[in-house]
Amino acid sequence: MVHYLREAALPIYEADRHAKVQLKKRVRGVRPIERKVGGRDDAGAEAVRAYCAAVRSALTDDGRPPLEASGLKLHGRLEKVAASLDRAAGRGGSRGS
Repeated sequence: MVHYLREAALPIYEADRHAKVQLKKRVRGVRPIERKVGGRDDAGAEAVRAYCAAVRSALTDDGRPPLEASGLKLHGRLEKVAASLDRAAGRGGSRGS
């Protein structure tokens, strides 16, 4: 019976894996961004490092297929990071230097 379930879930698993690969391609530049702020200790650099750590954490978290779709989980986490960045840009982006 388990074999039938595994066979039935295979197309969903393959689609999820493909989606995860595509998402990972879009967020490849995390390490170079971290390196750019590596020597700085200001609040902006700390925020950049925190966001980079959140993205790296989301990229390395895998689920147990077919029960946990890791591609969908990654998509949700990256959306939360993007929404947080948008909120932060909305707060700080309107200030003049």
